[in-house]
Amino acid sequence: MISINNLSVEFSAKSLFDNISYVINKKDKIALVGKNGAGKSTMLKIIAGLQHPTSGSVAVPQGVTIGYLPQHMTISDSLTVIEEVRKAFSSIDEMHARFDRLNEQLASRTDYDSPEYQKLIDNITTLTEHIAMAESENCEAEMEKTLIGLGFKRSDFNRPTAEFSGGWRMRIELAKLLLTRPDVLLLDEPTNHLDIESIQWLENFLITKANAVVLVSHDRAFIDNVTNRTIEISLGKIYDYSVNYSKYVVLRQERLEQQRRAYMNQQKQIQDTEEFIERFRYKATKSVQVQSRIKQLAKIERIEVDEVDTSHLNLRFPPAPRSGDYPVIADNVGKAYGDHQVFDHATFTIKRGEKVAFVGKNGEGKSTLVKCIMNEIPYTGSLKIGHNVKIGYFAQNQAQLLDGEITVFDTIDRVAVGDIRTKIRDILGAFMFGGEASDKKVKVLSGGEKTRLAMIRLLLEPVNLLILDEPTNHLDMGTKDILKQAIKEFNGTVIVVSHDREFLDGLVEKVYEFGDGKVKECLGGIYEFLEKKKLSSLNELEKSQPATRQESAKAPAASDKKERTPEAPADEKAVRKLSYAEQRERDKMLKRAERKVKDAEEEIARIEQEIADVEARISTGEVEPEIFDTHAALNKKLDNAMSLWELATIELEDFKKS
Repeated sequence: MISINNLSVEFSAKSLFDNISYVINKKDKIALVGKNGAGKSTMLKIIAGLQHPTSGSVAVPQGVTIGYLPQHMTISDSLTVIEEVRKAFSSIDEMHARFDRLNEQLASRTDYDSPEYQKLIDNITTLTEHIAMAESENCEAEMEKTLIGLGFKRSDFNRPTAEFSGGWRMRIELAKLLLTRPDVLLLDEPTNHLDIESIQWLENFLITKANAVVLVSHDRAFIDNVTNRTIEISLGKIYDYSVNYSKYVVLRQERLEQQRRAYMNQQKQIQDTEEFIERFRYKATKSVQVQSRIKQLAKIERIEVDEVDTSHLNLRFPPAPRSGDYPVIADNVGKAYGDHQVFDHATFTIKRGEKVAFVGKNGEGKSTLVKCIMNEIPYTGSLKIGHNVKIGYFAQNQAQLLDGEITVFDTIDRVAVGDIRTKIRDILGAFMFGGEASDKKVKVLSGGEKTRLAMIRLLLEPVNLLILDEPTNHLDMGTKDILKQAIKEFNGTVIVVSHDREFLDGLVEKVYEFGDGKVKECLGGIYEFLEKKKLSSLNELEKSQPATRQESAKAPAASDKKERTPEAPADEKAVRKLSYAEQRERDKMLKRAERKVKDAEEEIARIEQEIADVEARISTGEVEPEIFDTHAALNKKLDNAMSLWELATIELEDFKKS
């Protein structure tokens, strides 16, 4: 559909793309990946026609429409939300205006047999079909569905866009873009300002309703679920994989291994050739062979290898000073702004060493509760911070608090202590501040670079309670992996406010959901929480059904059968069909819940057998010291398995009661 032909881009004599060619096909869902600075955003701008390449071309067939969502944009604030979103359907007004113009031309002509008159008739017929197709959908319903899917409430529709933050205004632009249904969607980091529920809605939209999609995102779960093709930009070239991101990672590793082997073989060939030239350079009898080898050496096309050294850095937090057993105790905590109650009666306890997540739609109070914990704003109720708790806080605006007049290196050097000072260059390199970048002044950095720098500062502080508010928004996947591993190994307490499911998976053991003015506790990881939330939604649907069936049963009894309208039997049939579909879905969910319990029981039995085997070996007395570490690890594994079994059993019992 769209053909990228021999594309090259140079900045300051440095090649960003070198003779790149590929095709975007209809229904392709492409993840555009690569290191920061590889040129992903530039590629999207070139396809969108907003930037011109140094050479090469982008061929877009006539009639193919392109929609582009950049990371940052200028947004007008003169209309309400619904008025702004209604602009997505301005094309229908344009088609009506064109239809009127063509009809005026038709009325003024009398050359009924001419080819031009027939062409005009054909244009009017085609335009009429396009208008009918565009108006066949309920525009108002589509706007409402899209806005609610992206997290807006109906009460927000008539509010001026000026009242919303930049992140919410970006959602308005995304809604407009999705409603135009372009042939090709270009999305640059669309999830940065979305919560988990909105991301899941966007995932479903892109999978089921979008045409071709080219996507840049650092949200691994999101691109894994949406895409079926991965294009990697590396060292000015592209590598095209017809698979989603997870499979691409495996194939890429294989390619890098092949690349390294080819590089090593070539280096050996070059070394052997150079040694031959050096050895026989001044021997007249070998002059012909020497000249031949020199020409051979000049013709070799040097193999380049991707630098992936950041993945080898094992970043660790300083040991956490011991705090009290309960770093945070909340009792009936509430916060209101005027008449708007953000949340109330929040009661929970976070134990020392726990890693928990705050999740929920934007505006439901996650960051507000964090500010209460930090004692930055007043609140109602009781909020106690435990003995000897030292908090490390990463706020969403943390980057703005950095000193812009000092360098990147000095920013970190001033907070680093002990042996870590000898590794500052390595740490900066892992967070993409290698080489000359470490000598830049902070004030010239982009917003994303400042965010990463603020994160490094936090990683070096000796604290025992980490509070991270959306820490991954500007981090690429490699850097997120480094941060995630560092947090997992941190022996203190962690509160993470995040919408990144993949980042939270395996990191947190408890989730607090914010919504409807409440804070609910859910034991288990992020995917256990999401599954339980789906189950809860289904239960609510089932509970609403008896009333529906009861009403339909009463309706025919209230009147004589002869007086029934012809539509009544059809309505009853529709109700029965809907109920049957829901029953099938319920049976499917019940089997899934039962299977989770069974799998958990089998896992417990397997671990208990492993423990019994280890204990039998210990009882012999002739064992290696490491066996006691194995025994302790298995017991911890058993505790986790028991917790998962307990959670699965509770879910199953709740489901059966509903």
